[in-house]
Parts: sequence; C-alpha cells; structure tokens
Amino acid sequence: MTWLVVIGLAVGTLALRLLGPWLGRGGGDGRFARVVQLVPAAMVAALVVIGTFDGEGGLRVDARAAGVGAGVVALLLRAPMLVVVGVAAGTAAALRWFGLA
Repeated sequence: MTWLVVIGLAVGTLALRLLGPWLGRGGGDGRFARVVQLVPAAMVAALVVIGTFDGEGGLRVDARAAGVGAGVVALLLRAPMLVVVGVAAGTAAALRWFGLA
C-alpha cells in the first residue's frame, strides 16, 4: 500500500512539473506556480511521517529520529542546507555504527 502511494505521488508530481509551464501561461496571480513549488517538500514530509510510524500506529524512534533532531538543531543555527543534510545523515550513521539505535 505504501509503495502505491509513493508511486502515485511521484507520478502526480511529475505531471504537475510537466504541465506547470502550460498551466502557468493562463495568467492569474501566480498561485499555481507557488503550489507546484511546494509539492515536493510536502511529499518528503509525508514520506517521513509514513516512515516514522509502524504498521500498528505506534511511534518508531530510532537513528532516523535522532538524525532529524540534529538536522533541526543545525537549521536553527542557520547552517547551510548541505551542512544540515550532512549533520542529519552523519548523526544517524554514527548512531547505527556504534549500535546505539
């Protein structure tokens, strides 16, 4: 079921990206363009939420949660996005490497 949702969202995003310039020529105040730009971020957020909860509705806390937390701290410290991703991935990898998560 999860993979069907992921594939459906990917196809929808691709369709919006391909149709965006064509639909954007219709004039208006640019709301459509702003919505299209936000769709990928919303998809990533949805996938994180899906990965956070297990099949029975319980919360799954592991190295990924610590990585997200470290990434949030890096964002709050105004680090560049590449550094934020590196900090999050490095935190999760280090916890898994040392068997702490």
